[in-house]
Amino acid sequence: MGHLDHAALGWLTPVLSYAMACTGAALGLRCTVRALAATGRSRRNWLVTAASAIGTGIWTMHFVAMLGFGVGGTDIRYDVPLTLLSLLVAMAVVCAGVFAVGYGRDRGRALLLGGLTTGLGVASMHYLGMAAMRLHGDVHYDPALVALSVLIAVAAATAALWAALTIKAPAAVTLASLIMGAAVSSMHYTGMFAVSVEAEPSGEMLPGATAMQFVFPLAVGLGSYLFLTSAFVALSPAAEERAAEERKAPAPDRWPIGSPTP
Repeated sequence: MGHLDHAALGWLTPVLSYAMACTGAALGLRCTVRALAATGRSRRNWLVTAASAIGTGIWTMHFVAMLGFGVGGTDIRYDVPLTLLSLLVAMAVVCAGVFAVGYGRDRGRALLLGGLTTGLGVASMHYLGMAAMRLHGDVHYDPALVALSVLIAVAAATAALWAALTIKAPAAVTLASLIMGAAVSSMHYTGMFAVSVEAEPSGEMLPGATAMQFVFPLAVGLGSYLFLTSAFVALSPAAEERAAEERKAPAPDRWPIGSPTP
């Protein structure tokens, strides 16, 4: 058995990955709140932003955590197309879940469908990302811990969507995103503890890219996107603020077509 190290870089990767999960969750919740207060194209745009934020945050959390993952007796490489596919899966499935909530007529059913879809998407992203690993040896999974990680993902996603539907106050959204970040991190590390590796030391070159060559630059880029989008959403006026501004604005000095002039 190869010795597994989940924090080869110390506390840096667990803390940074948790921060990424929280940022993605907070941004996703704020965007979903904005979407539910909007209609038409504006609602769709806010929901797409929410899905991309949650999906990006979860993916970045996973691979920042993976930067600290090591296996004794073998190097680790990542299959580039499969790693990118895991990102697309995260964003597409989270998008489906968020839209189920954003356009669902029956709140309870929409919440269950959205939570199940999003949770399964998070779990799929995690295990696709794990399948992208290339190392000298065989990887095995504990089925019970895998099942537990999927349940945590579904519960975390359902709780996050419930929070988006229910919670409006910024302080409460912050608290909900901290809890969501902890749940996503718990899902990740539960999935990681399900892994065991039988390392077979070899001098052959592994296919794929190292974490620092590929995963690190992509994680930094997506992390920057999250923080910049967070700043934009934080600075853009909410629906209530826009309505207040419109009430203050003077009425336009024109008359509807066909109405008598004074």
